[in-house]
Amino acid sequence: MSKPLPTLVRTHLTALRMLLVMTVIVGLAYPLLVTGISQVAFPAKANGSIVKADGKEIGSSLLGQSYDLPKQNPDDPDEQAKPDPKWFQPRFSAGNFDPKSSGATNLGPNDEELTKAIQDRRAAIAAFDGVDAASVPADAVTSSGSGLDPHISVAYAKEQVNRVAKERGISAETLNRLIDQYTDTRALGFLGQDGVNVVLLNKAVSETK
Repeated sequence: MSKPLPTLVRTHLTALRMLLVMTVIVGLAYPLLVTGISQVAFPAKANGSIVKADGKEIGSSLLGQSYDLPKQNPDDPDEQAKPDPKWFQPRFSAGNFDPKSSGATNLGPNDEELTKAIQDRRAAIAAFDGVDAASVPADAVTSSGSGLDPHISVAYAKEQVNRVAKERGISAETLNRLIDQYTDTRALGFLGQDGVNVVLLNKAVSETK
């Protein structure tokens, strides 16, 4: 008759078996199950809410992006990008829409640097959109907490209509309809504010003849 294994060895073997079982269940079976369900039930969301145009991936409806003119000297790190007037412009991003640099400026409302930056942005946006500086919405001159928000306020979207209409030869009425179409209402009907998804709006604008 074989001698029973010492208690310490049996304990470790039991722990090892449990580790292997839980690894298979939690590390393999559960992720595959969740992935399979999400791919069947919510394929677009599960794959990152990718936005495509002409079969090419142009972004994600969850992430903001810049719409700038090509730089004159792409190799010059000091050259500032200029917004392209043909597109609806997003909010300012402290991290230039880089997902690896998500975050805000971390400057307080009384910070002189932030105050001056807001004043400069307000003047620049007013000139760019051809409106009075006093009518520029707050979200147009401030960044979101993540710096990646694809939404702007309805007021900021409406402010840009005349500029985009002039540049593209599209009627303001058509652009306003698109703004209404791509406006997301408040979460649960009462959280936050209505917002216009700039990525989806610009895609629709580019497809409008």
